[in-house]
Amino acid sequence: MADPAPKRLPANAYTPLPPGTVYSPPVAASEKLAELTPRSVGWGVFLCVVFTVASAYSGLKVGQVMEAAIPISILAIGLARLYPRRSTVLENVIITGIGGLAGSVVAGAIFTLPALYILKLDPHPIQTIFICVAGGCLGVLFLIPLRRYFVRDMHGILPYPEATAITEVLVTGEKGGSQAKLLLQATAISGVYDFLVTTFHVWKEYLDFQFVPVIRTLTERARIAVSFDAISFILGLGYVMGLRSSMILCAGGVLSNLVLVPLVYMIGSHNTTAVYPGTIPIAQMTASQIFRGYVRFVGVGAIATAGIFGIVKSLRIVADSFGVALKAFRVGKDASGERTDRDLPIMTILLGVAVSALAIGVFLGQLNSSPAVVIAGVTLALLFSFFFTSVAANAIATTARNPVSGMTMLTIIISSIVLLRFGVSGTTGMFFVMALAGMVCTALSTSGQTITDFKTGYWLGSTPAAQQKVKFLGVLAASIAAGLTIVMLAQTFQFGEAAPGDLRVVLPSPQASIMKALVEGFMSRQPVAYILFGAGAAIAVAMEMLGVPALIFALGMYLPLELNTPALVGGFLAHYLGKRSEREGGERGGGIRERGVIIASGLMAGGALGGVFGAACRLIPGYSEDWIRTPFYGNEVASQLISAALFVALCVYLWFGSLRDSLGNKESA
Repeated sequence: MADPAPKRLPANAYTPLPPGTVYSPPVAASEKLAELTPRSVGWGVFLCVVFTVASAYSGLKVGQVMEAAIPISILAIGLARLYPRRSTVLENVIITGIGGLAGSVVAGAIFTLPALYILKLDPHPIQTIFICVAGGCLGVLFLIPLRRYFVRDMHGILPYPEATAITEVLVTGEKGGSQAKLLLQATAISGVYDFLVTTFHVWKEYLDFQFVPVIRTLTERARIAVSFDAISFILGLGYVMGLRSSMILCAGGVLSNLVLVPLVYMIGSHNTTAVYPGTIPIAQMTASQIFRGYVRFVGVGAIATAGIFGIVKSLRIVADSFGVALKAFRVGKDASGERTDRDLPIMTILLGVAVSALAIGVFLGQLNSSPAVVIAGVTLALLFSFFFTSVAANAIATTARNPVSGMTMLTIIISSIVLLRFGVSGTTGMFFVMALAGMVCTALSTSGQTITDFKTGYWLGSTPAAQQKVKFLGVLAASIAAGLTIVMLAQTFQFGEAAPGDLRVVLPSPQASIMKALVEGFMSRQPVAYILFGAGAAIAVAMEMLGVPALIFALGMYLPLELNTPALVGGFLAHYLGKRSEREGGERGGGIRERGVIIASGLMAGGALGGVFGAACRLIPGYSEDWIRTPFYGNEVASQLISAALFVALCVYLWFGSLRDSLGNKESA
């Protein structure tokens, strides 16, 4: 079965469709290419397991989970050439979709489950695996009815940065030629750049400009701190997001870091005692500590409220999905439409949710025999998973950033409050809450990766039902690999902090340590910082009233400022290159736009690969960032200026690389 190897995506792939226009993918609905094959499923599961094991270890060791989908999409292109019949683009989508679940399931697992070991509650391996499987399945099941809304109805409105990068990798790798060389070139430059700057002491990754007297004075006296993460991955991310989304994202960071942090410091700078939820006096806190101790909770409240708005806006499409299901059920046949718009039957989804709920009830019943507590736990798991599925999908589709830790913290807080009302506390309450948090965390993390996969398939012409079937296989494979890896690591290492008399090596497990402290505090009946969550909720309401996408703004408030500022640079480059493309017009203008997206996608792909290699290096015994150290690294002025200059060089490369054809350097197709 031959693969037509599509030359390029349609011109309207990244733009809103005029009324009455239907998007036509490179692989038409009438075509029947190899998709679900032993090759695609086998390689997908294999890569999923490999990346899951590596991600679990690196995440517990350095707090960073490998983003598997983009590297696996590149591997899929290479694997396609190992067979007499080259893999089709749809087979490569399946490989990427299954393998990409590695990072999402691992994120859900390591953010929560190690906390059980830190609390000395030592879950059984089957319990660990079940928590991941239940959460992953709920994340997929609850997202399927929302697929048409996020993927089709919001076409050209949501930028989908990560899906764009994966799609460009798959399409450009298929057609080869100069465009493939451009993608490989950008990937190689970005991979080397991000690998060096994030793994070794070559030049500063973060620019804080503290060598400038005025900025240093503002930071010391008012806790006004400016920061910038000078890596290529975020530059490419901002380019794909576009100017408007990147500006809104950065505006949220400005409010948090340049308004709320100094405000908290001014009010609390004369207080000699700690103010809850902080643990030390505000006067002794740095800007970063104030952000983590107070302002980030405001961001969590804003994200939760923005998520409510998102749920309300998507209720229509959910109702439509159930309407289609009822119609199909009544007539007794499949009414799901053509191949490229065909989901799993809604009755299958409802049955899956019912089975998941029953299994969760049995699991929770082993922790607490009270029917009321079990029902409350199942209800919380289903409600949070459904609610956060929409939040995660919207966040990933807009900024490629999933607020996993913030939503998990909110789950722990609300679940603890509810269970305390039922009289559940102590170690039983802690296990109960962390199990719920693990399921919800895995659900929202999985749903974020799943919406990326659905959008990639939509752009290329995949069968949604086929993608959805293998998701459950990927969830199972990743859950078993992640669960067993955590159990084995718990036998060899300590999670969190070193215990007295325990000589095992410590894996810091930073996110799980935070969750452990949070659940321990609530089960000890400490007060809740409602005012901080409420302030965030009010900000989200104000954004909606102003017509500003509240979730993007809330994500900007929650994420550290250094992640928002370089995205803004990428957004400006996309804006001005877009203007240049419009002036050029025709094929040449279209070439500018296409080359810009390819280079930006290469920057994201290379940055992801660089992160994978960097994480692998950190697992080498005796690893040290000083293995490669430049003479000027310790000099803040020189190191930060060189970092800024190299980041500017990346911007120049992106600009002139996009304009190369229009400047007269003709290329062969």
